[in-house]
Amino acid sequence: MPNIAAWALFALGATHIAFGLVRFKTPLTEAAAAGIIGKFKAPEIRRTAFWFIMCGPLLMLSGHTAIHAVATADLGLLRIVGAYTLASSIIGVIVFPKSPFWALLLVAPLLIASGYGLLG
Repeated sequence: MPNIAAWALFALGATHIAFGLVRFKTPLTEAAAAGIIGKFKAPEIRRTAFWFIMCGPLLMLSGHTAIHAVATADLGLLRIVGAYTLASSIIGVIVFPKSPFWALLLVAPLLIASGYGLLG
């Protein structure tokens, strides 16, 4: 179970990027056509696209860190990743109740429980 939770976090990051590329195709294409450098200040949809997609690699990094923690039996690191994920997901659900932050809210307790040796 710890490995599944860690890979789920990584997969959420990859999905975030893929969804962002599809969802924000037009503003990304427009920014690229305009020369990309400095083209994400305005309009607002371009800034939103940039930050939405940039969250993906950070989720993947967190997932990769959790995968490493599972592989090396570093339970302390796994608890830390879980705690940050839990805090982020709680804030995300409060601010955006109708959002995919609920998926993180499901994964975070699994990471924390795994960090305490309760799931594997």
